[in-house]
Amino acid sequence: MKLPFAIARRFVAGETFQSAVPKVNLLNNKGIKVSLDLLGENVKDKKTALETTSSYIDLLKSIQDLNLQANISIKLTMLGLDFDPAFCESNLYKLLDVAKQEQQFVRIDMEGSSYTQITIDFLKKAQQAYPGHVGTVIQAMLHRTKSDIPELVQSDADIRLCKGAYKESSQVALQSMPLIREAYKSYAKQLLGVTTYPRIATHDDELITWVKEYTKEQGIQPSQFEFQMLYGLRQNTCEELVKDGYNVRVYVPYGTMWFPYFYRRLRERKENTWFVVSTLFKK
Repeated sequence: MKLPFAIARRFVAGETFQSAVPKVNLLNNKGIKVSLDLLGENVKDKKTALETTSSYIDLLKSIQDLNLQANISIKLTMLGLDFDPAFCESNLYKLLDVAKQEQQFVRIDMEGSSYTQITIDFLKKAQQAYPGHVGTVIQAMLHRTKSDIPELVQSDADIRLCKGAYKESSQVALQSMPLIREAYKSYAKQLLGVTTYPRIATHDDELITWVKEYTKEQGIQPSQFEFQMLYGLRQNTCEELVKDGYNVRVYVPYGTMWFPYFYRRLRERKENTWFVVSTLFKK
């Protein structure tokens, strides 16, 4: 955590909300919406969890005050899930109360596979009480997703479909990229044209091209779903998709607890590591 923030700035918009706002405005001005994420995970005490809940609530209100085209993404372990699930759920509902008042949306981020079931359980209860204001993320690489997706489709859950960024064993997740892509396409088919507004999160050109071709073949309009990407990656692709009439949202993380997120981005792609190393030696 003592590493200088400069090495993470490609993937993290700033260490404060104020420093992230100009980046959000730049994206919005290009027709790209945003999902803001105050970084952090696995808090260990109630005081920190309550402070985080308050920060998330302030973030929702700031988005409205500044008229940003944005919603928020949260981690349940930031609200106390690790040490008191009932306390965590209470904090989540405090946040969703404000989201409903502000006509906003909260994405419950998916963490490692040990949290998958409880995250889905939380979503099921929350979407009944706050329909249209809450959704979650499903990782295509997990073996269990084969049974999770049909159940979530049936309840018209708001799903962000991604490949998955956490390192998992072969007992838990697919390890081969061709198999992950095959699974991703299968789950995307179940979401597209069936659920109200699926979120297709990928930087993979093969998957982006496939989604465009599949939706055209099926008569699914670009207005019926959105592509999602991560801040610092594929900016040109995002702008091209917008020009082609697609909805695009970029996940914009910020905060001082950026290292775990930054490390996952490096581990995902070798070129990400090279970019960071090369910039360290530039004046």
